[in-house]
Amino acid sequence: MSKKPHLPIPAKKALNKLGKDIRDARLRRRIGTELMAERAGFSRITLNKIEKGDSGVSVGSYVSALFVLGMLDRLQDIADARHDLTGLMLEEERLPKRIRIQKHD
Repeated sequence: MSKKPHLPIPAKKALNKLGKDIRDARLRRRIGTELMAERAGFSRITLNKIEKGDSGVSVGSYVSALFVLGMLDRLQDIADARHDLTGLMLEEERLPKRIRIQKHD
């Protein structure tokens, strides 16, 4: 039996929200649990865990669920450097203050 990874509280909340959002999207589309699980390639038990935000479920299963719902497009930008404000600020701090041009003889 595998142990669930320990997650910080904000990460747990984000995963719970993702699960609830997946469930709500499935219901809005009027897709039953059996059909959803079949289309995604996992069991109804796994779907139930996803919809509860279970951290023990593979990220691949979450991705499959999003694919079935037609919601995969936003996932591609999740860690895109253009949206990484902290990383961009840190990168900017490391820029040289001035650039010296080397003279060649």
